[in-house]
Formats: sequence, C-alpha cells, structure tokens
Amino acid sequence: MSFMKGDLISKTRKLVKGLAMAEPIWLKAMEQSPPATFPQPAGKIPTITFPEDVYVKKFYKKYPDSKYHDAIKISAFDPPPSRIYGLRVLELKEQGVSEEQALAVADMEYLAEKKAKKKAYARLKQIARLEGKRLPPNPYPSPVKEIQAEERSYVRRRFHDPKMLEIIEQQKAEAKERFRGSDW
Repeated sequence: MSFMKGDLISKTRKLVKGLAMAEPIWLKAMEQSPPATFPQPAGKIPTITFPEDVYVKKFYKKYPDSKYHDAIKISAFDPPPSRIYGLRVLELKEQGVSEEQALAVADMEYLAEKKAKKKAYARLKQIARLEGKRLPPNPYPSPVKEIQAEERSYVRRRFHDPKMLEIIEQQKAEAKERFRGSDW
C-alpha cells in the first residue's frame, strides 16, 4: 500500500472500492471517528538561533577540547561555559566595548575561571592528604573519565564473572580449532 497516497482510512477505502480487499470490521468505526491529523509545516522548519550563537561557535573553534571537558548537562541549571562566554561578549558589546576587546576579556575570564577551579580542587586534595582522609571526588571531572568510571565495573566483571570466563574459554577453543583447520 506504500504506492498509494493518503492515510490508512483512505488507502483502505480505495482497496475496498477496487474489490482488492474485503471491508474490514473497523472501517465504519474509523470513518465515524477518524484519528486526529496533525498539521504539516509549510516548507522548511526554521532553525532557532540565539544572538550569542556566533560567539559560542567562536568559543568552540578556539577551545575545541572544552566540548569534552565542559560537557553540556541538559538537566543542570547552570549554562555551559560556551553560553556564558557568548553572553559575556554580548554584554560587553552592549556596554560599548569593541568586539575584539570583548572577546579578549571573555577569553581571560574563561581561562581564569578554569584555572581557579583546578587550583581549588588541588587545594581540596592537599587538605584531604594532610588530614589523612580520602581524596574528594573531582567536582569538575571530564565526561570521558565519567564514562570510564561507569564502565569500570563492567570491565572488572569481565575478568571475574564465571559466565564471562566460560564464554572466553569457548571462544579460545573455537579459535584454536579454526587455526588447526587452516592450511597455514
């Protein structure tokens, strides 16, 4: 039925009218109360852009690693550093500062904030070592390390789970059989 145009009801009506199909039981009920139809957008859907998007793109060109280190957390209340950077540039431009100077100030502020975060965590670790306590978790972890921490339990389980060890032994045996059976 993919070659016919229309929704399910109109396609079924055409098939019944052309005697290609017996009238289904549900057709009369569906004709009396058809399903809701949603309006289709006329043409291309416009993209949503914000004024700071230009500066966000410049930020990611200048600091491509920040995509991985400063991950965008959708459920977080704080905007990502790239948005803060873009908003800060717009704020400075509204105050009458030139674009180059606004970008330079925003760069300095971003780098200073990043350096302060690293310094604060280093100090926390130092205090924990002096007090003989466990090191605190990194409040600014990289997303790559977060993913690795989540996967660590699965990797460890691979070496100790009896089912996994059994599968590995089977694969080793199959590989040995294949190697023996080859002409090499």
